[in-house]
Amino acid sequence: MILIIYDRYLRARKPILLVDDSPASERVIKLFLDGDVDFVKYHIKNFEESCCAELPTTKAPSVIAVEGIFRDESVIASYVEFVKQKKSQVQEKVNTDSSFW
Repeated sequence: MILIIYDRYLRARKPILLVDDSPASERVIKLFLDGDVDFVKYHIKNFEESCCAELPTTKAPSVIAVEGIFRDESVIASYVEFVKQKKSQVQEKVNTDSSFW
């Protein structure tokens, strides 16, 4: 039961995907979409226009999530796989628990 509640909490806090116009950002967006992982996309230029000017030390693509910050494309791919596995385990748990009700 705690696992299900914890997973709902994580779903409410979607990872933030910082992107730019690079091919790497496009590939990472595709990873999230193909993996059916909910996320919030935020273009790095929006910082310049709406917030605090340019972010010179932030590299796109990057992911800011409950589990941490992920900056490399291969590490982001591992994170997407982790989230997919976690969703699968929670779904199995829900299916197993519901069979006893």
